[in-house]
Amino acid sequence: MIRHCVFIRFKPTISVAYKAELFNEIDRLKDRLPGMLAVRAGTNVSPEEGMDKGFGDGFIVDFADSFSRDAYLEDPEHRKTGARLVAAAEGGVAGILVFDLETDD
Repeated sequence: MIRHCVFIRFKPTISVAYKAELFNEIDRLKDRLPGMLAVRAGTNVSPEEGMDKGFGDGFIVDFADSFSRDAYLEDPEHRKTGARLVAAAEGGVAGILVFDLETDD
């Protein structure tokens, strides 16, 4: 399984409603992309002050395998939402951190 972790430093002008809209768009992709197993999104709740480096929001997508993840990355709807995420992030791409883990789950 691949756990695709995306952390975002949103611009301060981005509303909670707009963040939810973006995360919902990601979640809806699982209805049509085989191997996209689960999506979880939200705000950082860690008590470790400063450890988030300003990445206050994020989402995690679980994929059955790397092939499913790669299909998601190439999907036109994902690319549209990804472009909106980049536009909403502080500094564009610099405001997004992506980290994929391979797990035995």
